[in-house]
Amino acid sequence: MSRLGRRSTLRRLGTALATATALSLTASGCVTVHGELEVVPAATESEAAQALKDFTAAYNKADKAYDPALDAGRVTGALGAINQAGLKARQAQSPNGNPRHDPLELTDAKFSIPKKAGWPRWFVADTDSNRDKDGGRLDTRWLLVFVRGGANQLWEVSHLSVLTPDEMPAFKKDKDGWAEPVAPDAPGLVVPPKDLSVQYASYMQDGKPENFAPGPHTSAVRQMRQKTARQVGRTVQYLDQALDTGMFAPLGLVTEDGGATVFFATRQFEQQTVADGVRLDLNADVRALMTGTAKTKLTKERVSSQVVLVPPKDAAGGSSGGTGAGVGKPQVTVLARIQGLTAAKGS
Repeated sequence: MSRLGRRSTLRRLGTALATATALSLTASGCVTVHGELEVVPAATESEAAQALKDFTAAYNKADKAYDPALDAGRVTGALGAINQAGLKARQAQSPNGNPRHDPLELTDAKFSIPKKAGWPRWFVADTDSNRDKDGGRLDTRWLLVFVRGGANQLWEVSHLSVLTPDEMPAFKKDKDGWAEPVAPDAPGLVVPPKDLSVQYASYMQDGKPENFAPGPHTSAVRQMRQKTARQVGRTVQYLDQALDTGMFAPLGLVTEDGGATVFFATRQFEQQTVADGVRLDLNADVRALMTGTAKTKLTKERVSSQVVLVPPKDAAGGSSGGTGAGVGKPQVTVLARIQGLTAAKGS
């Protein structure tokens, strides 16, 4: 099959998988922007602390039982898609639960709560987890984005990022300590938040636009893909798509330098095609989430969550992200990325 034919096939399969999974991932996640015009804090400090406590409790129950239903009401967006699919896969492998369950603890919470009008509302929690070693190069912080689509909805976590203390963004605060939300179409940024998902998917596909600084979540991923694209008896193709509507819409806060920290999602498809006699890469998670019978083709669908620093247009070249092909042009820095398998199809 020609390269064009393979890409066309992959796009059709990607669209089919995306349509099927979008119904389950976003059916309860529609965001209605109500008519509230008053600019108010998204939550109080005590409400934010309670939301963090509720999320942690639900997460631990679900992880212990490998039951996605136990934290379905506390996760949404990119993290929700990754978490729910992961628990489903592990439940299929260990129906009696997680024999190695270690309760998650999130302490030393610092909240960045923006003031805004209408819905959705969100805030960011900077926490210390018991999944690292405090001090030294292995020390990390968990950055969680809590979002609520309406007054009668629960606070849910849409993004989780693991950063070193030095990587933690410096959010702009007013005299009362409230953060400032960044507008989806913010004109003063190198890339408006509403365009990040589309541009990142395009960059991962063909390297353009060159608005992303080189690093482990950009250029290194593309290099890895190029190395693995063709193997003996096996071809691997990738297709990246934007994921930026409903509860997958980007969320962000203004930083002290006039830029922004933005959390956004993308969807990725990886299709393996093998010659007769060559085995497809089928691990236990893939088998648990797979539909169809994998004979010569396997398409994996993943959802990816990114947190980025977006510099202002007038920033000195690369102050927040280095410079690329355009010397002196500030670029977006991808601080962290998590992705997880959400579906698979064999044929």
